[in-house]
Amino acid sequence: MTPTSPAQESPQRRLAAWSVHLFTAFGTICTLGALSAIYQNDIRVAFFWLSLAVVIDAMDGALARLVRVKEVLPIFDGAKLDDIVDYMTFVMVPVFLMLATGILQGAFGILAGSAAVLASAYRFCHVAAKTEDHFFTGFPSYWNILTFYLYIFAIPPVISAAITLVLALLVFAPLKFVYPSRTIFMRPTSVILGIVWGLVGLVVIDSLPERRMDLAALTLLYPIYYTGLSFYLQWKGNRTPAPDADTSA
Repeated sequence: MTPTSPAQESPQRRLAAWSVHLFTAFGTICTLGALSAIYQNDIRVAFFWLSLAVVIDAMDGALARLVRVKEVLPIFDGAKLDDIVDYMTFVMVPVFLMLATGILQGAFGILAGSAAVLASAYRFCHVAAKTEDHFFTGFPSYWNILTFYLYIFAIPPVISAAITLVLALLVFAPLKFVYPSRTIFMRPTSVILGIVWGLVGLVVIDSLPERRMDLAALTLLYPIYYTGLSFYLQWKGNRTPAPDADTSA
């Protein structure tokens, strides 16, 4: 059967594809909402906007594959749109929040924040930022998550800047990190635990300005699981010989 050309796609399929792109683009509204909240010193609302951006990012890829946006709308680069939105909501706004709230202070804080946005800009444009088997390479620019924990636990600015700077350097490290919704190994577990982590995190955010460090400490179990799984899979992959490798002693 001859494949349908883009011009022959039904109006319903084209509308569905454009709707998915609009859904992704709504992340820019999350950026605007978060920046406005930070300007008004309403950190609780800012974190809610950033959380909504995470929800959008978790869903738009699956929706795009479901309606096959690349086939229906080849004239529009949804991956580029997604990267633009992710850079704003995962990198720029969180780093700005850290500077605005004093998580990062002084010259060292500005240096650390600058390193974070520069390193992430490089990584977002690198062809090897994501592997074919659905892993991120280097620290995957989860600055929104880092900002959440540094703020809730009121980590001193010098320590916060040191952590930020180290993670910025790890953006370039030859490490592979799990893409929770796409890495096949233990994907159902990763997704379910991620949802639970997100829900508990929303309770912590909703409690602001009270800092629920008890619940926040509980949510740390998921980042520990995520990091441990990523390192395990990298170790396992490094120990697996290539098909044509000589494994004789």
